[in-house]
Amino acid sequence: NDVRDDIVRHLKEDTACLATTMVDYYGLPATGSKAWPGRESAGKLPFPQKAVTVQEALRSDIQSFIGDKFDPARFLPYVMMHEFEGLLFSDCTRFADGIGRPELSPKFQAIRDSFLTPEEINDSPIDAPSKRVESIIPGYQKPLLGLLAVKSIGLDKIRLECPQFRAWLQRLEGQPLH
Repeated sequence: NDVRDDIVRHLKEDTACLATTMVDYYGLPATGSKAWPGRESAGKLPFPQKAVTVQEALRSDIQSFIGDKFDPARFLPYVMMHEFEGLLFSDCTRFADGIGRPELSPKFQAIRDSFLTPEEINDSPIDAPSKRVESIIPGYQKPLLGLLAVKSIGLDKIRLECPQFRAWLQRLEGQPLH
């Protein structure tokens, strides 16, 4: 696994290095030679346990390659349940304003209101957050518009609305989890 090799190499070469991941759970292979640790078993679990299961399996996998010198504080995996675009639904007004399309705020809000948190926006591959955005904005440019939206929304609002993302940031910042 290329990702594993990169993480292990960085952690071994630089003892001051902190490594993390930010990967889309649904994009991770569950079976076969490219399967991610814990992904197949997580698929059978309730929503709140899926990401944590893969994160714990990733940590264990990295530890098995580093051995006794593994410091769990230096590897903080994060598995995002769905795509980055899910985070953009943290503030639908600022999302729409940030991309220069304020009239789209009600459409974004209608999507957001169907889920407990923005992190849960997804029902199938055709309903992934980016696909929902693309259905509203044909030709949606992920890197450009996503960046503009995030800058408009702000990290504080995303933290407030997205508990899994907030917990990851707290681990990165060394804050206790609440």
